[in-house]
Amino acid sequence: MADLDPRKRTILRTIIVEYVSTAEPVGSESLVAKYPLGVKSATVRNEMAELLDLGFLAQPHTSAGRIPSDLGYRYYVDQLVIARELDQSTRDHLVEVTHDGSALQGILRDAARVLSQLTRLLTVATTVKEPKLTIRTAVVSAMSPNQVLFVVALSNGQIENRMLEVPADLTLADVGVANEVLATQLVGKSVRGLRRLPVPTGGSNAVVDRLLTVAWQQLRAMERTFQRGTVITEGEQHLITQPEFRRDLESIQTLLQEIGNTESIYDVVNAPESGQVVTIGSEHRRETMRAFSVVRQSFYVGNDEAGVIAVVGPTRMRYDDSIPLVNFTANALSKSLSRYFAAGPLEPAP
Repeated sequence: MADLDPRKRTILRTIIVEYVSTAEPVGSESLVAKYPLGVKSATVRNEMAELLDLGFLAQPHTSAGRIPSDLGYRYYVDQLVIARELDQSTRDHLVEVTHDGSALQGILRDAARVLSQLTRLLTVATTVKEPKLTIRTAVVSAMSPNQVLFVVALSNGQIENRMLEVPADLTLADVGVANEVLATQLVGKSVRGLRRLPVPTGGSNAVVDRLLTVAWQQLRAMERTFQRGTVITEGEQHLITQPEFRRDLESIQTLLQEIGNTESIYDVVNAPESGQVVTIGSEHRRETMRAFSVVRQSFYVGNDEAGVIAVVGPTRMRYDDSIPLVNFTANALSKSLSRYFAAGPLEPAP
């Protein structure tokens, strides 16, 4: 990528700021009238022509002004963006929603909802596909004469719970024996290795064995969910309000289809090209994502990556706002989840 002299950098940054604000092509005369550039419109026009030749700008129509290209946005993100300092109320709000929860899915949904409200963009939160994912706890709790709640917590903070139908003659003592077996035979085991393990058994207690068999079948069914990772989305409605998507319904319909496909949106958020925090337009491998940008950041439980929080919007997004907001949210999630795991297992999601 070519480097730019100070004047071109200033003009490119100003064009991007103006286009982000108006979603309309930018002309040299309007730019000079609105911003203190210190040069005449003819000079700005010449500089814009050179930025166009260098690939930093695009011209949607012959008589129209210029708009930033994907390359122009990339240069802006890498060289020109000035990340805004988050005000204290925003910081407090994000810390509060990541702190006030006791299950990974609940914390992620609250954080995604608030981040979407702050950025006015689609937010996606995912848990990581982890080859070393292990079972942290597996517990059954009696809920009624013929039902138990089966709760499984994983090493990345993910929690799943299911109601199971059980033999009517099951006693609390049987539930206790079953939990001892689950703790002995499942806790600490690799999720990927579950298929190679035998069905847990309680020995000579047929009722406990029937309960363990039902729990094991449900755990095997959960395994596919564990390996895929959880995907949470918030704020789809914000995309529809973007001017460029009101003019290009095909792009927004395509993205909504991607969102509906868990595997697709998971891959979009979790497979950044060259490890980039920001992926812009044509940098996406998926053709369907070429009209969008993604700002992402990983969050952790201790030193282990637990997932990704990201915002998805038009390439014309406010990067100077979205980047610090995503970074701060990921950091708050990491602190919250690490604190919970230091204190002990998370509670089941409601």
